Amino acid sequence: MINLNDLTIEKAHDALLRGDFTSRELTESYINAIKEKDKDIHAYLEVFSDALAQADIADKKIKDGSATLLTGIPFAVKDNILFDGKKASASSKILENYTAVYDSTCAKILKSEGAVILGRTNMDEFAMGSSTQTSAYGITKNPIDPSRVPGGSSGGSAAALSGGMTLAALGTETCGSVREPASFCGLVGLKPTYGAISRNGIIAMGNSLDQISPFGKDVRDTEIIFSALSKHDPEDSTSIPSELRKSKAKNPEVKKIGVPWHLFKDGVDPEISENFKNSIEKLKNSGYEIVDIELPFSKYSLAAYYIIMPAEVSTNLSRFDGIRYGHSAEGKNLLEVYKKSRGEGFGKEARRRILLGTYVLSHGYYDAYYNKAVIVREKIRGEIEKAFESVDMIATPTTPMPAFKIGEKMNDPVAMYLCDIFSAPANLAGMPSIAIPSGKNKEGLPLSIQFLAPHFAEDMLFAVGKKFETIR
Repeated sequence: MINLNDLTIEKAHDALLRGDFTSRELTESYINAIKEKDKDIHAYLEVFSDALAQADIADKKIKDGSATLLTGIPFAVKDNILFDGKKASASSKILENYTAVYDSTCAKILKSEGAVILGRTNMDEFAMGSSTQTSAYGITKNPIDPSRVPGGSSGGSAAALSGGMTLAALGTETCGSVREPASFCGLVGLKPTYGAISRNGIIAMGNSLDQISPFGKDVRDTEIIFSALSKHDPEDSTSIPSELRKSKAKNPEVKKIGVPWHLFKDGVDPEISENFKNSIEKLKNSGYEIVDIELPFSKYSLAAYYIIMPAEVSTNLSRFDGIRYGHSAEGKNLLEVYKKSRGEGFGKEARRRILLGTYVLSHGYYDAYYNKAVIVREKIRGEIEKAFESVDMIATPTTPMPAFKIGEKMNDPVAMYLCDIFSAPANLAGMPSIAIPSGKNKEGLPLSIQFLAPHFAEDMLFAVGKKFETIR
């Protein structure tokens, strides 16, 4: 009997090399865990029928000495990442029966490493949401407290990992879609530098924001996954060349941590604030210098994000028209086919963002809204880069509240959007950020701290994250 609770990627790798168990046995253990637990949690939309066959291939790699750290490691993968021959619906009815015809770059890397893809996980429709309640295929529950949400939009991947139904998981981030569920489910979530991991083969929501992002049980697990996936990809025009990555890389040693206290004076759960203050005190006692910093434009991050993102959503989702692929409804003429297909295929939140994005891009409003948001975005990026001249990284709470009850914010979109208030600066600036568990509240719900670093300074995040894991 394999003790899945204590496993990390490195522990599993060592056990596989020693022959304590095979990848097939490990995969079977997770499939059994899914059968036992997932009927209540609904983390997975589909468990792949070839998972054990993948494990057998991994076992051959282990035997012939060609195994890497990810060989034989079971993964859960968000439903917007393409795997050739597998369904990828982005949890939307409009793509209900879409089957990928090619591998994403991420899929190619995982296959070459010998990882085992257990299945595709539930998500907010087209990654639009902070709770995994907007999926067309039902909500996902938080394994720690099934009356609460796991966060979103990558809630299925987070729930699968937190619930012991996989050893590693991938999500995508547009604005906090990995860090927030990591916070709610007691995991580590990394949002890499924009362009560090190829976006080729993910179903786009916001092209200038989307980024494949790993979940881990600890910082080291996220580091292993990131290291495997972080490669220049000529098939992705947003992928950063290797030479430029090296030129921007920073010394991983961290001495000064900046805290923009002014950003969370109001609207933050008192237990979150208290936990964050205690975490900062622990960092200070461990030898880090804590510096108060001002980020005056960053308070507009969420407002800018909710103009830029819907604009990109409106453009990206225009391709789902009932003609080329996806759900198609019958109509008397072409316009009616468009209306019926999109009306039936898209859920309420997707329609809301498409309408908002179309509005801000329309004649007469483009300059008033979209162009101003782009200017604000550059101001935010500039002030954060300026802050990094005096501090090595920036710390904030990951979310303004712990995991909330299912259904609690569904009728108040603005309250739901506010979940992303601490996430938005990193996404708008394209900088890496990591969420790390920092304790629990009185109800036993996980709390989390996040660190933001300069472009391609993931090593700094890993170094501080590992240190924080020893002092929290």
